[in-house]
Amino acid sequence: MKLIQVLGPGCPKCQALQKNAAEAAKQGGIEAQIEKISDIATITSFGVMMTPALVVDGELKVMGKVATVDEIKNMLKA
Repeated sequence: MKLIQVLGPGCPKCQALQKNAAEAAKQGGIEAQIEKISDIATITSFGVMMTPALVVDGELKVMGKVATVDEIKNMLKA
């Protein structure tokens, strides 16, 4: 199971990234646990300076933009 973490305060872009991540996992047939992290200390511990950000299995994949469903599907395959 993949661990997908969406980092951000809860803004519309963060919500869009979380929705895209869920859809990417669904379309890719990938079993995933999706977490929303809004704690600033936790977010900065990943080295994130701009939100939203996406972390897959502990690895920062996207920072400062909303990745598309297709982009996230490619990240989940790797």
